[in-house]
Amino acid sequence: MKGSLKLGKIAGIGIFIHWTFSLLLLFIIFINYRTGYSALQTAWSVLFILVVFVTVLLHELGHALVAKNYHIKTKDITLLPIGGLAQLERIPEKPIEELLVAIAGPLVNLTLALLTGFFISVPETAETLLAELSKGINANNFFLNFFLVNIWLAIFNLIPAFPMDGGRVLRAILSFRFKRNVATKIAARTGQLLAIGFIILGFISNPFLIFIGLFVIVGAQIETEHAEAKYLLKNYKVRDVVMTQYQTIDADEKVEKAIAMLLDSQNKSFLVTENKEAVGTLHRDEIITALALKKENETIKEIMNKNLIFLDVDALLEDVFEKIYENKLTLMLVNENDKIIGTLDTENILEFILIKEVKTKKAYANF
Repeated sequence: MKGSLKLGKIAGIGIFIHWTFSLLLLFIIFINYRTGYSALQTAWSVLFILVVFVTVLLHELGHALVAKNYHIKTKDITLLPIGGLAQLERIPEKPIEELLVAIAGPLVNLTLALLTGFFISVPETAETLLAELSKGINANNFFLNFFLVNIWLAIFNLIPAFPMDGGRVLRAILSFRFKRNVATKIAARTGQLLAIGFIILGFISNPFLIFIGLFVIVGAQIETEHAEAKYLLKNYKVRDVVMTQYQTIDADEKVEKAIAMLLDSQNKSFLVTENKEAVGTLHRDEIITALALKKENETIKEIMNKNLIFLDVDALLEDVFEKIYENKLTLMLVNENDKIIGTLDTENILEFILIKEVKTKKAYANF
């Protein structure tokens, strides 16, 4: 993720922290100053935030390490002011695998809370607890706050709504009985109903709940569309959607030549060649960026994307869907017997999905 600083690696997984995390620390210091807390208590608050984010890291590592057991790599983990993000190579589709990967994070939090619970005394009444928490973070209530945060993180993440872990847990359970796309739709609608409740409560009490509700509604819709797309691609191969007619441009041509080709056709992506060999790809966005930077007299090789992605013509579309989705601005090359026979991009896949969706609805209507 752009703007992230690499902290190191754990179990081969890159650990990053986003620069905006520093803004959170500054905000905590400012709030403590405005409240009138001492420098010592401010230091305890900053330390507590750092410890909480170590907990978030452990939560994400819980997902990553369980996923590793199923040969699913985690590209990296990024710590953000709103939490952590583990970039799994793919989401496991077998119900038991998804269930265990999804629940691993909250179980880490519950384990930390359980271990902390052996060393603290939880106030017996809600009034006493609130009184203790109102004092802010200090040496006496540090671990009590840590205990409560881990309980809250576990409960929050287990809310049965995408993109939280609870949404994936619910889908995994439903997938034992229903097809994955149907299970996704049920889990998504359940989460969206809860989200409406969050939004209503947000207007009554805490406005932050409105943000959570909107986040869940959008996340659930994205997850539903993604699952439906993969379902529609099932049993189809790359050869079913390969574009055998594609536009090429020589790497030594000027950018102004690419601009002219862009204006003169419907093509948005071009295969860049040198001595008739593929050396890169060029997308409309890269051409527009070059134009904005006044680079129209530079050569294509200076602005092209050199990251060539090859797909086998007989690969299953559902298997390469993640790669296609990730590289949405990249023209991918399709090989058959080590020879390029065509190209593929996200727009072509989306058109194929749209056609399949319309045909499926038409078939149901006729039935």
